[in-house]
Amino acid sequence: MNSTYYVCKYTPIELLAAFGARCENLNGMQAGFDRADQIAHPNLCGFGKSLIEAVLAGQVKELVLVNCCDTIRSVCDVLQETGKLDFLYLVDMLHGDGVCSRERTVAQLKGLARAYGEYKGASFDPEAFRAAFHKPERVRGPHLRVLGARMGKELFEMVQKAMPYPVENDTCVHNRSVGEVLPPEGADFDSLMDWYAGELLHQMPCMRMTDNTGRKALFNDPDLKGVLYHTVKFCDFYSFEYAQIKQHLAAPLLKIESDYTLQSSGQLLTRLEAFAESLDTTRFEGKEKKMGKGYFAGIDSGSTSTDVVILDKGGKMVTGIILPTGAGAAAGAERALDEALAQAKLKREDIDAIVTTGYGRTAIAEGDKSITEITCHARGAHFLDPTVRTVIDIGGQDSKVIRLDENGNVVNFVMNDKCAAGTGRFLEMMARTLELDLHQMSHTGLNYKEDITISSMCTVFAESEVVSLIAQNKPTDDIVHGLNKAVASKTAALAKRVGGEERYMMTGGVSKNKGLVKTLEEKLGTTLVVSDQAQLCGALGAALFARDLVQGN
Repeated sequence: MNSTYYVCKYTPIELLAAFGARCENLNGMQAGFDRADQIAHPNLCGFGKSLIEAVLAGQVKELVLVNCCDTIRSVCDVLQETGKLDFLYLVDMLHGDGVCSRERTVAQLKGLARAYGEYKGASFDPEAFRAAFHKPERVRGPHLRVLGARMGKELFEMVQKAMPYPVENDTCVHNRSVGEVLPPEGADFDSLMDWYAGELLHQMPCMRMTDNTGRKALFNDPDLKGVLYHTVKFCDFYSFEYAQIKQHLAAPLLKIESDYTLQSSGQLLTRLEAFAESLDTTRFEGKEKKMGKGYFAGIDSGSTSTDVVILDKGGKMVTGIILPTGAGAAAGAERALDEALAQAKLKREDIDAIVTTGYGRTAIAEGDKSITEITCHARGAHFLDPTVRTVIDIGGQDSKVIRLDENGNVVNFVMNDKCAAGTGRFLEMMARTLELDLHQMSHTGLNYKEDITISSMCTVFAESEVVSLIAQNKPTDDIVHGLNKAVASKTAALAKRVGGEERYMMTGGVSKNKGLVKTLEEKLGTTLVVSDQAQLCGALGAALFARDLVQGN
């Protein structure tokens, strides 16, 4: 039997069950939108495209929608044209729970009952209707809560695995509370639909409802240890609520955005694990290990370089290695560790513990523990200079700004993880366009004459602007300064979002770019601390955590 899919908590799934339906929430993320992009508007939100993609892939034959927003109406129109569905119905539910809304909802329920009953060739079964109601199970005790717009099931599973507390999903379809008190027995169909309309409308309101003040109960909970606030790209409904929660929530808060594809899973996992690490420092405790030779290694596997630091038991750096990552994270880590050991004149068995970090951390089998680069950069920066409170790391694929407390713990962080804009890869591509190597580019731009503005941070469009400026015979110093200014402006905006405060430290390989450092200092109105070990900061933090595994904090 085909499942009847639905996407909204206001969907009358108990009514469908009364006609023999097996209802299932359609909330999966897609590998991409190849099919949907051929027939849907490019600015349709990722969730809308995921619905179209699922239907075009033959995963869905019966679908009941609710007019949550204009996207759902557009999706319904597109799907109607495809002819791929055996049953498609749009429930028009008003945005309030007053008398008129209730009457309108009753009419909608009866219309759906007629259409679905005819499709199924079945009659309404009152007993099946009553049996379809289930009391929602809530997490008891300390927990985290996902709020905001609907979250794909794959992403929610990732959240559950990453977090140190149980997680309650209170996005869109999941915080459903219909039929907590069952309908009266023996009531006729009209009376049941009137009661049912009230139950649907009187749930915890979503942000589409005119009066959504009741949602404050979702984050005013003494057992709440943190909130993960999720939004969907191109969806505006929940941005307003996030601003309110950010202002009033006492518990830790992380905002994440997805486009309903699996393509950004690596970046999202980094943010989730870093948030989890800030909630529970006991995650850094590993298996009890006996002190051996007293050497500890940290491996930072990045998209561009793999860095290794080896410390002795006193915390002194024995050696630090920076090598290109190459084609594979595991192989790159193996090469870098071997070279670090050779330089330190040590053997693999001399290392008591290894901690891995960076995007390739989970692919490295050598490690005793894996910790995100956000937490490791914070630890390394605090070790290098305990007065630092804000760390800026412009990496190969993303930029991060991390705020620390006086003990070096992560208080807050923000990442630019949507594209290469403002990252080391962006600068590398611009250098190639200008026929410079990165060392040359790091000094170019210091003596600019014209204050050029690069208007686009998209790597492709920015490259076109640079080519145009070259054609206009603009001096290379002026063009590079324009690029530095663009990256600095984006990074300074991240620092403002995270609540950056003195002192600031810049870590990572881009800290060697003197022109960018100078321009960023002008944007921030401060002097950046740039250590000689800046590029090794993540590996240093990882090595310090490795030492903790043996010596304790």
